[in-house]
Amino acid sequence: ARTARAVQAFARENVEQGASDYPAWLQTEQLLREQCRQLINAAGSDDIAFVKNTSEGLSLVAEGLSWQDGDNVVTSDEEFPSNRIPWAVQARHGVSLREVSLKVADPEAALLAACDRRTRVLSISSVQFASGLRLDLARLGAYCREHGIVFCVDAIQSLGAMTLDVQDAGIDCLAADAHKWLLGPEGIGLFYCTPALREQLTLHQFGWRMLRDAGDFDSRDLTPAPSARRFECGSPNMLGIHAFSASLSLLLELGLERVQARVLGNCAHLLHGLQSLPGVEVLSRAETGRYAGIVVFRAPGLDSAELQRRLQQQQVWCAARGGGVRLSPHCYTPRAKLDKAVEIISTTI
Repeated sequence: ARTARAVQAFARENVEQGASDYPAWLQTEQLLREQCRQLINAAGSDDIAFVKNTSEGLSLVAEGLSWQDGDNVVTSDEEFPSNRIPWAVQARHGVSLREVSLKVADPEAALLAACDRRTRVLSISSVQFASGLRLDLARLGAYCREHGIVFCVDAIQSLGAMTLDVQDAGIDCLAADAHKWLLGPEGIGLFYCTPALREQLTLHQFGWRMLRDAGDFDSRDLTPAPSARRFECGSPNMLGIHAFSASLSLLLELGLERVQARVLGNCAHLLHGLQSLPGVEVLSRAETGRYAGIVVFRAPGLDSAELQRRLQQQQVWCAARGGGVRLSPHCYTPRAKLDKAVEIISTTI
């Protein structure tokens, strides 16, 4: 609701007075950088850039690294295309993509076992979009630090639902859209990059705003900004910035620890309810620490896309993913609605 109000107010301001108060817009932009810093506990707001989406953020790294023939990237075989395609296309530079199965007791060990002396990047989703599997980022990050591997995280399926500390987890770069758990709009996302890594990345997009002297339109100095703003080549998405800031104001006001506790509680409640239904197979792992906000189930003998269609006809909003149906309740979803969803599932399968 507050995000919708922010969008309406920004649109109204544009109609009534144009960009006459642009300095205030820049203050909102700086506020959002600080909100994003708090969200992931980055060392500074200079480590935050605004991108169009997760794919753009991951591509900045995949296209920016200086690859050598024989290098490899380790990831899982369950990744959303955003965290697969940017790495897969590096095959033109002789880079191999190692896609590791996570359907094992210790998925972190499986990922680390696939790393060797030619591994340049370990890129993984904090939570898998199709199974809901949650990974131990700190364990992966510690290994990457020790072995000089760039640790890259696609955080779209956890950020806004779960706490995340990029410094504690040793994350070098992270990307996430605003439009899922972060409660914001499509068309804007955050990209986190450490100072050490951004100095290694070759830039492929250029424009006035990514320069060190961005406000001096007569300057011929092409030096990039030392901050992550170097990845923002042109005019910012000011509408998205105002909306995203409003969304984060809610999450930070609630407190990510409280949000996470509610999300995990909702997920556990759903797992219990679904496991009690005859004819339902829960595909998500139910151990503490292995789930976040996603529960995936199926009804053997019933096509998942058809089950999704039937459930959505009854206002159970879900997605066909990973050979099953995905439910993802946020912190604001009442338990009574979860119970109603389980009741509807029981009569639909």
